[in-house]
Amino acid sequence: MSRLFRKGLLVTLLVTLFFTLGWTAHRQADQQQHMQAGYALPAQYQKVQNGIMVFCYHRVLQDSLPTRLVQGLSNNSQLHEFNVPLDQFKSQMKFLKAHHVQVISADTMTQMVRSGKPIHGKYAVLSFDDIDRTVIDNAIPVMKHYNFPFTTFIITGNTGEYREGTQLATWRQIRTAQKSAGSLMTLGLHTHNLHHLNAHFQPVFMQPHFVGRFQRDFALSKRELKQHTGVSATSFAFPYGSGTTQINQFLASQRLGWVATLNSGIVTDQTDLNATPRIVVNQESWPSMKTWLS
Repeated sequence: MSRLFRKGLLVTLLVTLFFTLGWTAHRQADQQQHMQAGYALPAQYQKVQNGIMVFCYHRVLQDSLPTRLVQGLSNNSQLHEFNVPLDQFKSQMKFLKAHHVQVISADTMTQMVRSGKPIHGKYAVLSFDDIDRTVIDNAIPVMKHYNFPFTTFIITGNTGEYREGTQLATWRQIRTAQKSAGSLMTLGLHTHNLHHLNAHFQPVFMQPHFVGRFQRDFALSKRELKQHTGVSATSFAFPYGSGTTQINQFLASQRLGWVATLNSGIVTDQTDLNATPRIVVNQESWPSMKTWLS
């Protein structure tokens, strides 16, 4: 290979990289402009003076060149709406600490709501759906630094699998995180193997004839969590937001501490913990969350 050819090849690669980065930036900007509406805290809840805001995270990716390139090439929601870059996550945790927001455990939240006493002040609960490697590697060390408690909801039948553009944590990694985080970390259920959509892009468990299957899946999920971690589950998070009336009634009969939804709102002393509201944290929702917490 001649020297002239190598120089030409290098120039070609640099030009390609330049245009790729420019196209990536344009695509990211376009993605943000068209982000699905509805993540921000609704206006009526901004008026609530006392209560608990439950954060819902999914991915906490390193903001690196490879990540930005993949984000530019893919409209996968796990890389956009359901991702909070690590630097932003650190900034959010720093905000909570600097503004003296009381970050409490989910158990403390349930005790406060069920006490029957009015909640005074504003609190935050941190939760993570799916528990992928980015939560293990990136988010948990930050929360340990601030001594913030948190809950992780596990898809017990999918641990260690690569799905929807992310690598889910293995049972071994989850146990290591448990040991490292200690009492800060609580484990909950996120189904065993019902975190997927049907041919019509609807959650499979939302079909009326799936109630029995949901009940069996729930029982299996509880057994798996107990077997692999020694934890008896006291919480459940719905994939895709919420369930049917029959499924809600079934979960209410299981005497869980709380059932997490993706219905936006603030937890108060009047909240039904079998339908606990949470807010998906992303670039759209965070400004409204900061406003309420300030």
